[in-house]
Amino acid sequence: MSEVSDVKLNGSGFRGPNIGILATIFVVLFCAGLYPVTAFGGAPYFPGPAEPLDTIVAFFAARPTAVLACAFFQFGSAIVLGLFTVTIFSQLKYLGVKAAGTGIALFGGLMAAFNMMAGTFVLWTMTYPGIAQDQPLLHALYRMIFAFGGIGFSVPCGLLLAGVSVTSGFYKLLPRWIVILGLVVAAIGELSWFEMLTPTLIALIPLTRFPGFVWLIAAGFALPKSRRRGIAA
Repeated sequence: MSEVSDVKLNGSGFRGPNIGILATIFVVLFCAGLYPVTAFGGAPYFPGPAEPLDTIVAFFAARPTAVLACAFFQFGSAIVLGLFTVTIFSQLKYLGVKAAGTGIALFGGLMAAFNMMAGTFVLWTMTYPGIAQDQPLLHALYRMIFAFGGIGFSVPCGLLLAGVSVTSGFYKLLPRWIVILGLVVAAIGELSWFEMLTPTLIALIPLTRFPGFVWLIAAGFALPKSRRRGIAA
């Protein structure tokens, strides 16, 4: 039996968007943005950072429509991540959490959302005629995408997960497995910072992103919306 299953709840409950639904919408929009630029959407597909410049240029010259679709959906997902962040911050405060972790989570979630939006603006810029033909400019913009969408997402996302998991674990607001998953993924996210120095650590970014998506949905649906007895407002 989970730690939250036998908690006595009272009050009318937190009034705000359902964060489980917000997390699900975020993941759906993000994955919808991936579809047109991966192998599922056809060849050529989005090149990795180790690909030669000619391959990168060829992709953006050949598939601007797919890139635009990716930017469109992922911009929308960034907006939803921001809504998720401010709502879970408010919900934790409503539940009586008085700890720095809520502020850390707010900072991390909003920073991840802002960096995602910045990355989609760069991606959108790259779809304009003539950009793909300017190789030095395209290469610089491409690296900016990986900065904003790589460690620019994974490190602050780790702060979001850590802030919520630590406070929720202390106040017993989430099941133990969600708290542990959040802490593990958060640690991976912070370690991804070292990808700036060692590109071989790039695998830490998807190891933060996709398990993090599972955590967002699970925590969103599991976090109670009513205040526990004995915790001050």
